[in-house]
Amino acid sequence: MNRLGILTSGGDAPGMNACIRAVVRHALNEGLEVMGIRRGYSGLLAGEVVKLNFRSVANIIQRGGTILETSRCADFLKPEGRRDAAVVLEQNGIDGLVIVGGDGSFRGASALMEETSTMVIGVPATIDNDVYGIDYTIGFDTAVNTAMEAIDKVRDTADAFERIFFVEVMGRDAGFIALQVAVAAGAAEVIVPEQKTDLDQLCRTLSDNFKRGKRSNIVVVAEGNKLGHSLQIAQYVENRLNTSCRACVLGHLQRGGAPTAKDRVLATRLGAAAVEGILKGKHGHMVGQRNGQVVYVPMRETWEKKKELAVHLFESLKVLGK
Repeated sequence: MNRLGILTSGGDAPGMNACIRAVVRHALNEGLEVMGIRRGYSGLLAGEVVKLNFRSVANIIQRGGTILETSRCADFLKPEGRRDAAVVLEQNGIDGLVIVGGDGSFRGASALMEETSTMVIGVPATIDNDVYGIDYTIGFDTAVNTAMEAIDKVRDTADAFERIFFVEVMGRDAGFIALQVAVAAGAAEVIVPEQKTDLDQLCRTLSDNFKRGKRSNIVVVAEGNKLGHSLQIAQYVENRLNTSCRACVLGHLQRGGAPTAKDRVLATRLGAAAVEGILKGKHGHMVGQRNGQVVYVPMRETWEKKKELAVHLFESLKVLGK
């Protein structure tokens, strides 16, 4: 292998730049040339390829977002789109490709490899942390800390007015952010897509908390929950309990900001391991960290198998959220 390509795909996540930096510098140290592909798969199809060197990735480890930019590409979902992508890679002399993204990005990468024999390796970067086979994805820790800091501020006004606040966090299909931040921020309850929530039971729990002298209640809501928008849930509880409720949607601010130290270290380690892996023939795998060790997980497992939420955190929340 002489020339390695790298792109970031799907939703951006804090730490992507740290990963790009690690991939580029580690690959250059191994004697490879590195080509950056702008705007994910869309940029690949458009031939937006630039050469990267040590200075190209200077002073980016602390930056959120991705210097290569990202996108979602409908054309890449089609076999003819992936064939066109393989032609672009060949025209630019790219022998192997590092994909930094989530399971959706890995589906495309896996299909590209199977249909065109392109050598690919994945690095998990998504704030949702819903990729099977590893402990944490790049960006998750930063997103949780961002949401936790916001909830700490919300609690001040919740206490002042003795209100119930429903704080909606990202997580369209997974409740990893919601559960983690609920425990970290001392929330009373959490509502996630993976579990059924009984609104009447929720109301009883919140009412009991007030009767015990709790001045305010924070309920963390994952955006993809089955009950609806946090504003709708807040309105139902307000009418049922005849008490003041508010909804606060944190939205995309969870994607931005400087990555935490944990995300920078994880991104750096996985970026270097991706280069090592592709040089050792770990094509069609995702590199990740499990129990403190670097592992290579077959890409297909990242979407064919489901990552489960930590049940013990729900049990802790029931006791500690009172």
